[in-house]
Amino acid sequence: MKSFQVFVYGTLLQGESNHHVVAPYVAHIEKGAVCGWLHSVHDLYPALVLDPSAPPVEGEWLTVSEKGLRAMDRLEGYYGEGKHNDYERVFVTDVNGKNAGFVYVYSSERAKHLPRIGTSWRAYRLSRL
Repeated sequence: MKSFQVFVYGTLLQGESNHHVVAPYVAHIEKGAVCGWLHSVHDLYPALVLDPSAPPVEGEWLTVSEKGLRAMDRLEGYYGEGKHNDYERVFVTDVNGKNAGFVYVYSSERAKHLPRIGTSWRAYRLSRL
């Protein structure tokens, strides 16, 4: 069976509101980080803009089946390359170089009016309670 590594940094993290979408398809979870800027979308979920000069954003690497990747695509509004997507799915490498795989991101242009929220969705969410 084919599997994929996907870096998650928001509502798909273990214990967060959308983890149930991917949980049945997860074979392995490992902590990780990628460089970029986190932005808040209406305080409901984060958007990541990749930037190699930015600080590391905390997250998890999920190893998922093809069905899991498709479930994540649906949640993230990813319909395919060149389509009108909510998030783009791109390839990224962890800051430690150990893991590499997909991540769902916003463009810097799309995120320019959204507030930056630091390097951790969980910390941001908990600070808003």
